[in-house]
Amino acid sequence: MTDLVPSQDHIELARSVRKMLDKRSDSQAVRNAFNGFDTELWSTLCKQMGVAALAIPEESGGAGFTLAETYVVLEELGRALTPSPLLASVTAAAALTDSPLLEEIAAGSVATLAWSGVTGPADAPVGVTFKDGKLTGSVSPVLYADVAEFILVAAEHDGGVGLFSVDPSAVTRTKVAGLDPTLSFATLELDGVAAETISLDAASALATAHRVGTLAAAALQVGCAQRGLDMTVEYTKQREQFGRPIGSFQALKHRMADLLVRVQMSRAGAWAAVQAHVNDAPNADRLAAAAGSYCSDAAVEVAGETVQLHGGIAITWEHDAHLILKRAQALNQLFGLPHQQRASLI
Repeated sequence: MTDLVPSQDHIELARSVRKMLDKRSDSQAVRNAFNGFDTELWSTLCKQMGVAALAIPEESGGAGFTLAETYVVLEELGRALTPSPLLASVTAAAALTDSPLLEEIAAGSVATLAWSGVTGPADAPVGVTFKDGKLTGSVSPVLYADVAEFILVAAEHDGGVGLFSVDPSAVTRTKVAGLDPTLSFATLELDGVAAETISLDAASALATAHRVGTLAAAALQVGCAQRGLDMTVEYTKQREQFGRPIGSFQALKHRMADLLVRVQMSRAGAWAAVQAHVNDAPNADRLAAAAGSYCSDAAVEVAGETVQLHGGIAITWEHDAHLILKRAQALNQLFGLPHQQRASLI
């Protein structure tokens, strides 16, 4: 059965995560974790709330919930702009079934999927080959590859595309400077690296990982857009011009009303797509692509308006508006650009 709106349990989960992030992931904490993440906060989120285990089956060491619960957590992480490896781990876990690695991921070990589909459409060319038990090639950029404890690699072989696991210490990892300092990327170079075969026919698993990653990124985008809207509304209540708060001006009211519509439609579309995935609906892929496209565009639009409506202070390093803009732009590049997502609907 499809839940058209979050349940009370989802609302309580969101409140709990937000309460923790308000204490542990304020603006200064986010800046302190630039180009990485707060390992203590991540450990607390995993141990006290089990955020990494939510969508992993109980028989694999997880909590046995669904992507819907993970979506709730990711939206709150997006709202707080918290640097977190959850997006990378959730995407990697979605490519696995009945693997011992799932138990490690559920416990909080950081995993990542080295595959061109993470930073492109699902049919993006694979730049790694598998032959005689070894992987050769490169993948860039890879989410949190510089700190990942488990690395899964998609690679071509004579029979198609497979999924393999490699020892991170055997891979050359070069950190990549990105636009958004709250996300971490690295280039992976594999030169005859020994690999453990997970599956020699990974097409279906990678398609699932792409769908899950798209929805996980959408959750972060919705949270990011909500943060921009909240900041803008609050600022326009305080900033005065001509003896009145600028938020009382009709033109600005209309602009913020438009932003509210974008945020609410993003949330509704993403939630519908998540529910379709959870219930294995026939249109799950189409809804995920639609949500990915709309949420990407909406987050970028809201971020741009956040900067505009904050005026000159928004372009300073001290203000969080530039973090919202950078986060929106960076997430826009993951799992296919909006026009690529729309093309898959034709």
